Amino acid sequence: MRTKRSVTARKRHKKVLKATKGMQKIHRSSYRLGKQALIKALRYAYRDRRTRKRSMRQLWIIRINAACRQYNLTYSQLIPQLEKTKIELDRKSLAYLATQEQQAFETVIKNLDNI
Repeated sequence: MRTKRSVTARKRHKKVLKATKGMQKIHRSSYRLGKQALIKALRYAYRDRRTRKRSMRQLWIIRINAACRQYNLTYSQLIPQLEKTKIELDRKSLAYLATQEQQAFETVIKNLDNI
């Protein structure tokens, strides 16, 4: 007796077609081309999650550097001083302070001068 795969294949096809729902043209309706597009999309998503981390860190550094220059400091001078004074603020929170909470950022800078 031959094996019937209709239930398994249909389930697999529906899973791929559901994942390609927002895609355009034949990628949305064709299983074969949709699966190829899905594999590529997942590959891009994996790569770009790392790229986003990289670009966000660059943005934080740019913001910190811009804020530091108002106090005659540069980013490359600020970071070693923070480590020396044992102020444990990461770049994300420093960038937030620099853009949203200028008073708090100024307090951090002044604490560096006192020590």
